[in-house]
This record gives sequence, C-alpha cells and structure tokens, in this order.
Amino acid sequence: MDVVVTGIDLVSSLGTSLETSWYNLVAGNSGVRVQHPFPELKPRPLALITRQPAKLSYLTQRVVSSAIKDAGLQLPLSECGVVIGSSRSHQALWEDLARQIYGQRDQQDDTQVIKLEHWLETLPHQQAIAVAHQIGAKNTVLAPMAACATGLWAIAQAYELIQMGQCQSAIAGAVEAPITPLTLAGFQQMGALAQTGAYPFDRYREGLVLGEGAAVFVLESAKSAQKRQAKIYGQILGFSLMCDAYHPNTPEPRSKSAIAAIKQCLERSKLSPTDIDYIHAHGTATKLNDQNEANLLQTLFPQGVAVSSTKGATGHTLGASGALGTAFCLMALHHQLLPPCVGLQAPEFDLDFVTTPRQGRIHSTLCLSFGFGGQNAVVALGKFNH
Repeated sequence: MDVVVTGIDLVSSLGTSLETSWYNLVAGNSGVRVQHPFPELKPRPLALITRQPAKLSYLTQRVVSSAIKDAGLQLPLSECGVVIGSSRSHQALWEDLARQIYGQRDQQDDTQVIKLEHWLETLPHQQAIAVAHQIGAKNTVLAPMAACATGLWAIAQAYELIQMGQCQSAIAGAVEAPITPLTLAGFQQMGALAQTGAYPFDRYREGLVLGEGAAVFVLESAKSAQKRQAKIYGQILGFSLMCDAYHPNTPEPRSKSAIAAIKQCLERSKLSPTDIDYIHAHGTATKLNDQNEANLLQTLFPQGVAVSSTKGATGHTLGASGALGTAFCLMALHHQLLPPCVGLQAPEFDLDFVTTPRQGRIHSTLCLSFGFGGQNAVVALGKFNH
C-alpha cells in the first residue's frame, strides 16, 4: 500500500510556519543567535523560536492544528492514528518542579507536602495522548522515544500503521523544547556544544547548537488521498531502524549499523544508491558525527550524491531533527530545489555538498538521523506518481 504525505507544519528558529522556515533556509539564513535565557548559565549560541524557551504543549497543539488544516481535513478524526514523539518531552517542567520543591525545602520544613495536581500530564507519553484528545482520535496512539532518531521513528511507525490497515491516516511527527539548564549543562559537560555557531561538515566546526522546533505530518494511504483529491507532497518509500549498541554517546567507529540501516532502507524502498538524488544528512557539526557520516556516505555513494545538513540553520532539535529533515526533503521534492548546508564554508570532506540552493530533477531522497545509544534511522521519500 502506498503511503503519502498530504499535510505538513513546521515551527523552528527559522520561522513559525513551514513556508517561512523553508524560505529562510533556501535564502541561507540561520536561526542561531547568541542567547542568555538562564541567568545562572553563560550566554551561548542557541536556536530559539522566540526570545524565551518554547512551551512543549503549545508547540504541539499549534503544529498539529496547522498540519490538519494544510491537509484539508476536518475534526474530529476518530479513526486517525497518532504517533507523536519527543526525546526530552516535558523535561523543562520537571526542572521547574524540582527548583520549586527544593527551593521551598530550603526555606521550610522538609516534611511539607507539595501538591502535584497535574503531574500525570507531564509524563513523556502525554503529548501523544494530548494530540489524540485534540483531534478526537480513538485509534492507535504511540509515543516513540529514540534520542535524535525519534522523529524518523514516529514517521516509520505511522507508515506501518497505514500499511497494516490499522488506519487510513495518521498524524505523525516530533516536538522538542530542549533548551533547559540541565540539558545545556549536560552537553557542556560532554564538550559537545559550539562556542560561536553551527558549521556542519566544516573543517572548523565546533560542535552542536541546541535548537527547538517541531514538525508534524498527515500521512494517508494513497487511495484515501486520491479519493478526496488531496494535494500530495510526496510518498514514504521505506525506512530502517537499527541500533549499533556501541556506546551511550559515541558513534560506532566504522558505522557498520548505520551502513546496514541505509542498505536496508534502500532495499525496502526498491531503490539503489544511484537512484538517490539528495541526502539530508544528520550533520550535527560535532567532530565524530560528521567524520563518521562523511565516511559512510563516501562508502555507500561512491558515484556522488548531493548532501546537506540543515542544523546550521535550525540548530540541533534533538528528537525533532529527523522530522524537520523529512519536511525539508518533502519541500525539496515539491519545489525541485535542494536546500543549502548553511554554515558550511570550508568543507573537510570530499562530498557533493549543496552550498547554494540547487535546482534539478529530484525524484528520491534519504533523510538520516543518528541518535545517542547508537540509534540509526533512515527514511526514503519520493515524488508520488499518480
């Protein structure tokens, strides 16, 4: 069964809509700015949507509503599946809660009971349930968490639900509001944060820049979409999810699992490496990720293929990054235009990097996401042939 995308919305530091983010990306703009959202931490480059860290629930509700509108659907959608993921979920609220509790205990009796009336609403899976309530869905509800591979996993799970006949349509995507004191402190302790900006695959890259964002899609069976004469952005051709189980935060040196994931995705999608016109790389701008990813691309695509990472523009949105990448791949297919690798000035690797927007015939693309713990995710997307 063919599965297509009929609705998209995206919010990022590049803009509060898919079209605005795409326009700014193609223009070579970046949403990365030196910010100081927390007085206890020093200023550093971040990719905030506004001047203050975003609220997860607001982001989720907004992108879901806009994606449904874009698809031309009407609520309620009782038979629709829901797959909404986040790697950090409500961590910001938990940090606020911890500060509240320990702040009170510093000044008051340790035995005082703190009322947590809404704590259930902050559990990691609750965003997916909130979306089900929002759209009136009574079908399958899933809440994947797979580090930075979360967004692609969500799309893959929705694709499978439709393929299995569990539903004719599904809302899928990922939402991330990860800019919190603990997240920043953790990445700083790892030595992974950039000091001035995000420069994927650049010889002088410094590390990642944390960003916030969300991307949500309406997936449908092609039969359902054609029956209601919906516009179609593109088709989900196949996917692969694998884990190298090598190290909590260091990629496997020879990328064996990541290479296997790409090969499996191509096989499932009935594609060969020469069929791929564009690869949206994970491209975090960290030393090890970019080195390993460049090596695997050279191994699997010796003939050369157009490559770019959009994290120099949006920052690294962690669990939402694959969802943002998928949206940009679908826009590339829709507009037949490849987005540039913003921030790349002096390439360290011999790859066909897209440094300025490139017009061309684009039929098939790959989106890659590699997460902590060795989570390797790949999704293949293509133009839908009616």
